[in-house]
Amino acid sequence: MPLTLSDFDYILPAELIAQAPLAERSASRLLVLTPEAGSAPVLADACFTDLPDLVRPGDLLVFNDTRVIHARLHGVKDSGGQVEVLIERAVGQHEALAQVRASKSPKTGARLYLADAFDVEVLGRVGEFFHLRFPAGEDLFELLERHGKLPLPPYIQRAAGDADESRYQTVYARDPGSVAAPTAGLHFDQALLDRLVERGVRCAWLTLHVGAGTFQPVRVDDLGEHRMHRERYVIPQETVDAIAATRAAGGRVIAVGTTSMRALEAAAQEGALEAGSGETEIFILPGFRFQVIDALITNFHLPKSTLMMLVSAFAGMDSIRRAYAHAVAQRYRFFSYGDAMFITRRNEAENDKLNNAI
Repeated sequence: MPLTLSDFDYILPAELIAQAPLAERSASRLLVLTPEAGSAPVLADACFTDLPDLVRPGDLLVFNDTRVIHARLHGVKDSGGQVEVLIERAVGQHEALAQVRASKSPKTGARLYLADAFDVEVLGRVGEFFHLRFPAGEDLFELLERHGKLPLPPYIQRAAGDADESRYQTVYARDPGSVAAPTAGLHFDQALLDRLVERGVRCAWLTLHVGAGTFQPVRVDDLGEHRMHRERYVIPQETVDAIAATRAAGGRVIAVGTTSMRALEAAAQEGALEAGSGETEIFILPGFRFQVIDALITNFHLPKSTLMMLVSAFAGMDSIRRAYAHAVAQRYRFFSYGDAMFITRRNEAENDKLNNAI
């Protein structure tokens, strides 16, 4: 039977949506999910600081080092109407795709005066996004850093404050380009990273710039009709080499976040994993055969979202349903500033059974 949107729904009390980070990054709770073939999954309540006890010497953690940019801008159209711009992604040194909210959509050739500081030109549309040209005299990210605002997710019911400037970034954020944080990484502080290294765990890095499309709802019930937004990634040769060495030594490759997982699995779809850059619109549904990742650290995801589908593909639909029901019952905190999960991949034989059933 084909999968539908309702297969990935669940009931979440609004008060469980975390509106602010905890005082300490690593103070979050951690739900450990181990799928078991033919039986109920094993669930264990832990703390994020327990992570060094859950990984093994020789395992490899793969982190996304993207940095969130000041992607939200307010201004006026040349016709005088108010406008809000949310950058989706840069497409050049002075151009970007963006969501534009206004009472009436601007036309090609229109100019928007943003942040009481500069004009941008509307070059046209690319799907649901507007193609904007920014002033040529300055680097786009530097301009946004000075005049834009940090874009918190739409389910956080407040404006970004000073504390979010650091807490909505990972401690290892380096490469600017995302409009949303790779939230699994928000739980790591330097002390925890040091403990993992002392444990004998290796760390590797890639970059995937998260676009605003990550918050767009799936608008079709037939999931075969859904088209994912594009996101740019870079996988260094050092990371590919580290993954190969981990595999050869019998260690596990653990993705820190769905963004790291998507980049690696997208890059491995045509065969062996290779270093390089590209764009992915990979849509991971149950039945997907994972090539790279053995375990996943991730936050809890929105009902009916593509990320709910991804974790269901990784752990199994029944396992995820049980885990999320447990998390709700135990009052875990959800979404970007919420708690986390440590998920071990379901056996590939179970994946094959699901492939044959779909």
